[in-house]
Amino acid sequence: MKLSPDETVFWEHGFITINMTLVMTWAIMLTLVLASWLVTRNLKTDIHISRWQCILETLVTTINNQIRDIGLPCPEKYIGYIGTLFLFIATSNSCIIFPFYEPPTGSLSTTTALALSVFLAVPIFGISENGIRNYLKSYLKPSVIMMPFHLISEFTRTLALAVRLFGNIMSGEMIVGILLSITPLIFPIVMKALGLLVGMVQAYIFSVLATVYITAAVQEAKHEE
Repeated sequence: MKLSPDETVFWEHGFITINMTLVMTWAIMLTLVLASWLVTRNLKTDIHISRWQCILETLVTTINNQIRDIGLPCPEKYIGYIGTLFLFIATSNSCIIFPFYEPPTGSLSTTTALALSVFLAVPIFGISENGIRNYLKSYLKPSVIMMPFHLISEFTRTLALAVRLFGNIMSGEMIVGILLSITPLIFPIVMKALGLLVGMVQAYIFSVLATVYITAAVQEAKHEE
């Protein structure tokens, strides 16, 4: 039984490896780009709009409301990043309904890359909103003694983000694999449905946590002004 899509290697030369994780990640990115182009190429401002535009507007409005509810009053600045995170993870996890598909989020390399992007996005948004001086001063709050603890928390929460998503997706795939070997017809269907639900929940949790971290960086730096 494979624990990760990293174990399925298609081509390898030296330190360059093309495995299932890499192929599926690029396939999902290509699918999202193509779908975005198809849906947005004929946007209208009329009362009568296409079904796809209606779905797109509902999705954008929902994500904007979630970002605003967490504490960012101008969600338009952040939806490009947070919305992309959510759509990528949700698409990766929901494609488990297709045979022979292995979600790239079941690889620690993918979840680590996603967590590192959050790690970099937090100071970028914090500095762009309040300036580098106010952002760095937030690490000295309430006193300079707390600075090492703030730095440690930045690394630990990044690690937690990566491990949480990887652990949930990988364990779901393992359970389906075990049940498939025991009862190949009944349990895998139920577990696929459960895995679909868990995958969507994990995409939501990852995006919400990323938004919370960015909100904390923006708000704390703003209090220093």
